[in-house]
Amino acid sequence: MTFQPDGEMDAETVQERVDEAIETNDVVLFMKGNQLMPQCGYSANALELIGKHVEEFETVDVLPALDAYREALASHSDWETIPQTFVDGEFVGGSDILTELDERGELEATLTT
Repeated sequence: MTFQPDGEMDAETVQERVDEAIETNDVVLFMKGNQLMPQCGYSANALELIGKHVEEFETVDVLPALDAYREALASHSDWETIPQTFVDGEFVGGSDILTELDERGELEATLTT
């Protein structure tokens, strides 16, 4: 599933897309940009860390409706920053948490559980 920027997404549409992405993907990364062109260092770091351990995962570019995505994600994570990673419907964390898990050797188990 790929979300194309349409610039006119309302809050309800964004909420539906967030809910669907979290519910239907084993691993989903809400990020600034996409897999081919991350738009911030934290998103690039999260993308790289997840990619080390998981071949297939979903990414969602939040930039087309950043404020609406932040609001929609708050109901799932209560986390203010982007990127945000979810595994099996559960919030794992942002780039900093992924880095800590990787340094402790726990990231692979977290992503594949």
